[in-house]
Amino acid sequence: MLISPDEIQKSISMYNWKYTNNKIHKSYSFKTYIEGVDFINRIVEIAERNNHHPDIFLTWCKVEISITSHDLGGVTTKCINLAASIDNIIN
Repeated sequence: MLISPDEIQKSISMYNWKYTNNKIHKSYSFKTYIEGVDFINRIVEIAERNNHHPDIFLTWCKVEISITSHDLGGVTTKCINLAASIDNIIN
């Protein structure tokens, strides 16, 4: 089930994610390229375990993540939970 934009904002604000175009997104910076790759590999494990897969873009020392429910066309509780799990990798 999709959640409202207000509920999305409340849920993601503590994690510094942004909500636009029916997606939540965030960028992470790293000291080295390989740290970004390692981060992505950890995200992949979580995504597979939860059967919910973010869009991931890797550049030099930066990883950009976008999360949406492709089936429902917006953000669900599952998206918010995935975002929180991704943040927990760093913390």
